[in-house]
Amino acid sequence: MTIRVLLADDQNLVRASFAMLVSSAGDMEVVAEAGTGREAVALARSARADLIVMDIRMPDLDGIEATRLIAADEDLAGVKVLVLTTYDTDEHIVEALRAGASGFLVKDIRPAELLDAIRTVAAGESLLSPGPTSRLIARFLRAPDTATSAVGGPSGLSERERQVLALVARGLNNSEIADALGLSPLTAKTHVSRIMGKLGARDRAQLVIVAYESGLVIPGTV
Repeated sequence: MTIRVLLADDQNLVRASFAMLVSSAGDMEVVAEAGTGREAVALARSARADLIVMDIRMPDLDGIEATRLIAADEDLAGVKVLVLTTYDTDEHIVEALRAGASGFLVKDIRPAELLDAIRTVAAGESLLSPGPTSRLIARFLRAPDTATSAVGGPSGLSERERQVLALVARGLNNSEIADALGLSPLTAKTHVSRIMGKLGARDRAQLVIVAYESGLVIPGTV
């Protein structure tokens, strides 16, 4: 199945480069391009993209607010958002995840990594690399003005579910979780789905935030 991609970035050169790369892949196509957050929201509704590569810093409406509007629109329930960050300078990655993004990319990634990221998120997984995820989450959850997550805490989880949640927070996928705990991949996937249901989490990105906010995973331990 072809993945329909919407590219949202205010820099024409960046957008053109991403468009050329995405169009070169046989399993995806660029269906629209947006230069502002408001354009991204409007095109998400009209172009019917499967996934949006969303820059955070854009004029008119930033990528976080655009992501929040898209995630709140029931007609766009199946649309995934993959946010772009400059990593060292962008202080809004956690807000983007809370707003509904399914993961993040660093702007200086290799071309193949962007294509793999699009495939991963379009398939329903969250793109959460272990090192950057732990550092970013830890950094911004220590900020005094960080908003409290609306997702429930892990107190109602079983010991096995808490183990699985901790591994999700460290960026492991279902197969890696299965290997670490001696489970089958299907069992690991079932645990993750059950945890999301118990916590009221939308996706794995929110599970990462819960794990760090609750202290289940301690900053600096990854």
